[in-house]
Amino acid sequence: MNYRHAYHAGNFADVVKHVVLTRLLEYLKQKDKAFRVIDTHAGIGRYDLSSTEAQKTGEWQGGIGRLVGANLDAKAATLLAPYLEAVRALNPDGGPDGGLKKYPGSPLIARHLLRKQDRLTAIELHPDDANRLKAVFASDFQARVIELDGWLALGAHLPPKEKRGLVLIDPPFEEAGEFDRLVDGLVKAHKRWPGGIYALWYPIKDRKAVIAFRKALKQTGIPKLLDIEFEIRPASSEPSLDGSGMLVVNPPFTLEGELRLLLPTLHRLLVVGRPADWSLRWLAGEAG
Repeated sequence: MNYRHAYHAGNFADVVKHVVLTRLLEYLKQKDKAFRVIDTHAGIGRYDLSSTEAQKTGEWQGGIGRLVGANLDAKAATLLAPYLEAVRALNPDGGPDGGLKKYPGSPLIARHLLRKQDRLTAIELHPDDANRLKAVFASDFQARVIELDGWLALGAHLPPKEKRGLVLIDPPFEEAGEFDRLVDGLVKAHKRWPGGIYALWYPIKDRKAVIAFRKALKQTGIPKLLDIEFEIRPASSEPSLDGSGMLVVNPPFTLEGELRLLLPTLHRLLVVGRPADWSLRWLAGEAG
């Protein structure tokens, strides 16, 4: 699929992924005890929306570009506030219409939301991207950037010393077999740290592969699996990113209710063709 992120930063899939990420982090912040965020495929952290790559696709205009400045009901606005504040923090000169110039990747959003006792481990395999990410977090003692294959981190870096936290697994889908790696990596990680929260992003492009992925997840025996599906268009005749998903392991008890408020609002703003819908389903376990 080659989901090289500079072309896609701030698109609809980023919006949904990062909204889920912020809701998970806000839950973790309800307790004073420190937590750690481990981002296994962290990217470069900061994306220039005026770059050649971003301008070539213009995908951000159909994602964060539709959300900034949109009319939101009070409940949705409150839940989206941490995410939108992280975006605006990178665009201090933005006007009421958005005025976006840059978009924060997941490590920068996570770092924006951390308290002084919390920590971020951002892992990136590509040397150039890892160096750019290190520059973003230079002299930041709360954030550590490691040049490493993110799949290896699911063994070597778990459990974190804080014993609380979140692992974001967001592979670029540049190679075949990423769905299998997601399942295998999750099983390995869950054995090492069964109490952690895990958030796995995946594309909805090859529908048969997505069905097989969900079936394999059910067969892992992991007890609490909440699947978030978000489509912006019906299945395309040619392979296309028609939607994206997030699989959350050990979701906070607040998450399902929050997403049932948020996803209709996000779908209204981001959908481009119908029939298309969103869904929440428990692949294992149930609310409460």
